[in-house]
Amino acid sequence: MTEPIMKRAMGDGVEIQIAQWEGEDKAILCIHGITANCRCWDVIADALSPSHRVLAMDLRGRGLSGAPSSGYSMEHHCRDILAVLDDLGLERVVLMGHSLGAFISVVFGAKYPERVDSIILVDGGGKLSENQIVKVFSGIKPSLDRLGKVFPSFEAYLDFMKEAPFIKNWSQALETYYQYEVEEISGGVRTNINPDHIEEERVNLGKVDISLSYGKISCPVLILRATEGMLALDDVLLPEDVTQRMVREIANARRVDVNGTNHYSIIFQPHGERDQAIREFLRE
Repeated sequence: MTEPIMKRAMGDGVEIQIAQWEGEDKAILCIHGITANCRCWDVIADALSPSHRVLAMDLRGRGLSGAPSSGYSMEHHCRDILAVLDDLGLERVVLMGHSLGAFISVVFGAKYPERVDSIILVDGGGKLSENQIVKVFSGIKPSLDRLGKVFPSFEAYLDFMKEAPFIKNWSQALETYYQYEVEEISGGVRTNINPDHIEEERVNLGKVDISLSYGKISCPVLILRATEGMLALDDVLLPEDVTQRMVREIANARRVDVNGTNHYSIIFQPHGERDQAIREFLRE
């Protein structure tokens, strides 16, 4: 797997860490999920580079980006992306977002259509019912539970994550991803993400009606949907009715179901059909 070049860019008053995979064609800016980091894109970036230039940012408070004491909302992330594009001299990009990153991509695409060529939503961006939100948060609970927890060693931390029910096949990509977010402290190691920042993010996310942005998106949109649940059959982020609504209300949207994947494996595991769908979409 190709190692990315790590670089810094200026967000909206906060330094943003960027992983970059060199490539020829138009730049793709990748935006990760609520407790993730830029290295969650390693597998997909490896499939798209070097024909495409792939950039993945650590959201503020995640990975190696700056972590202000507050300011974790859709508005803040959109301002960071705008500042990063300006700092890197990128007039227009393809936005690719997973989970929370998909929500951010929808809002950014609606707010700043002149900066976005197209959008790829990887298992996210749908308006969920209260009931479905509860199911989804139960599904991602093991991921949230690692925050703030001190482990005696990195190996102990990995053992904890290997037990997570949503992880299907352990891989070097997952190990790299978790290694990236770990910091040594007195008594062992922990993730470098502050649980208070994630809680602020979660509360702010609850105030956003994502569907209000659908009608404002004019660029082509590819929706990649994981077909399997995390802990149950139905704790999916894009239920059928939600996905159909997105295709109906986003002008140039189409969907591809990525069979045999859940919310995590859709991004962490190699998947030829997923990569093919992305490549074809980018070619158009």
